[in-house]
Amino acid sequence: MTPPLPHAPLIDDARAMAVAIALSQRGAGRTERNPNVGCVIVADGQVVGRGWTQPGGRPHAEAMALAQADERARGATAYVTLEPCAHLSERGPRCADLLIAAGLARVVIATGDPDPRTNGQGAAMLRAAGIGVETGLLGDAARAAMAGYFTRAALGRPHVTLKIAVSLDGCIAMADGTSRWITGPEARAHAHVERARADAILVGRGTLEADAPRLDVRIAGLADRAPRPLLLSRSARGLPAGWLHADSPQAVAALDLPGDRLLVEGGAGAASAFLAADMVDRLLIYRAPILIGGGRPALGDIGLTDLARAHGRWRLDDRRTLGVDSVEVYVAEGRG
Repeated sequence: MTPPLPHAPLIDDARAMAVAIALSQRGAGRTERNPNVGCVIVADGQVVGRGWTQPGGRPHAEAMALAQADERARGATAYVTLEPCAHLSERGPRCADLLIAAGLARVVIATGDPDPRTNGQGAAMLRAAGIGVETGLLGDAARAAMAGYFTRAALGRPHVTLKIAVSLDGCIAMADGTSRWITGPEARAHAHVERARADAILVGRGTLEADAPRLDVRIAGLADRAPRPLLLSRSARGLPAGWLHADSPQAVAALDLPGDRLLVEGGAGAASAFLAADMVDRLLIYRAPILIGGGRPALGDIGLTDLARAHGRWRLDDRRTLGVDSVEVYVAEGRG
């Protein structure tokens, strides 16, 4: 049995769900096509169990939290970021059954599961067993934390984050293509954390040939989380071993990616192509306090024909300072 957790301060519903959402991020980029769920079990105002979906998708977050809580789960409340699964699988038990068997008094669910095998049925199973069920608490935040899973369900493609590192005057490189390094070490470390949360990472032909990028994660303790590299190019000529190839942004949807979080990182051409295809769900814009002048612009033509159409498409989600640099995070309206 797992040793009991040390006593924590009393915790209310909103704080408990926020903890579950934070825990779910530990599985980002590691759960393959399964949602990265978080779960917290609270008894008498104390956290007695925590869990998140493990690498490859099993065990599920609820199973992990229940194993830690053990007998303390009886009469407790579980906070779970996604509706507990209700479909049978050879890979493990249904989470709804596990929660019922544990004797929970209440389950708080952030958001429903779009999978038709569970959608509504997990909550119905819990209610039929006499367990109090509440839904919707911090649902937007939970869906954002599981963006890959929900984007695949809604749009049939991976969730796409576009990363751009620019100077104050909007350049991504010198005129001769030199781009190391526009940003400082703190911003680069932040970008590597983003890589660790992605399942695949894409660059264009120009970036591949100019930089021969490694596309790995160079942060101590996270080196094993390198995403699968992917080349966007009309041709697969010179494709490095282990890389995937797509001849258009739309072709990415049909690829056998290891999961549903794609980071587009390299080249104005690749960035412009995904924006023109309206396939960017999240923007990461790193800004360095430098002026280049006459350098290479961050974007080419993205198909905009009317300036009015450029407005209202992006919502600022976060802004922070990273050493001397800054990062702004935007989400596409209607998708975040």
